Amino acid sequence: MTSPIRRIRRIPRVRRRAALSAAAAAGLLAATPLLTACGSTPHPGAAAVVGQDRITVAQLQHQVADVREAQEASPQGEQLMANSARLGQDTLIRLIQYRIIEKAGHDNGVDVSRHELQEERLQVERANGGADAVQARFLALGIAPDQIDQALSMDLMRTKLDGKLGPARTNQVLMQTSEALRVDINPRYGTWDAKRGTARPVQEPWLRPAAPDPESPV
Repeated sequence: MTSPIRRIRRIPRVRRRAALSAAAAAGLLAATPLLTACGSTPHPGAAAVVGQDRITVAQLQHQVADVREAQEASPQGEQLMANSARLGQDTLIRLIQYRIIEKAGHDNGVDVSRHELQEERLQVERANGGADAVQARFLALGIAPDQIDQALSMDLMRTKLDGKLGPARTNQVLMQTSEALRVDINPRYGTWDAKRGTARPVQEPWLRPAAPDPESPV
């Protein structure tokens, strides 16, 4: 999959992970549902629990609202909103993935300084037509302007982990970190797959495919 943001050998990873990351914002829930429980253990008010860290429904709704506000203000707002039907789920996946990468970086002596982040932001903007163009491209991925620095910081950390451990070992470390954190998400958003680092869709067994019409051509 080709990234819409040049320069970065890293930005493609932002797109892939930041649906890391949700097969990326390819689909992205028009509104975040009001939920009160997570997984098999009740976590009132939480959209997900990652280790000891709670991602509250309010935090998730705030992130989604920032994206929606930016989309509505965009000249391509109608198209952006039409292409982001799973925004709530994809945003939650991204927030979980950020925490996994951050924990893996901390455990392996990797961090990102503010100076490194500022330099990265400048390089991305120079390579992609300026700040407005970069904001537009990230917005198409379901990332609001005030969320770009966090996305770039996590991508830089992943790149540093790759450099220190090698990509194969980094993938293993991220999977192990995901398993160790015992990610528990609200079942309305699916179930967490630690090996793939994303959420599997909700399975609704009472919904069965319609039987084919015997008079219709196959």
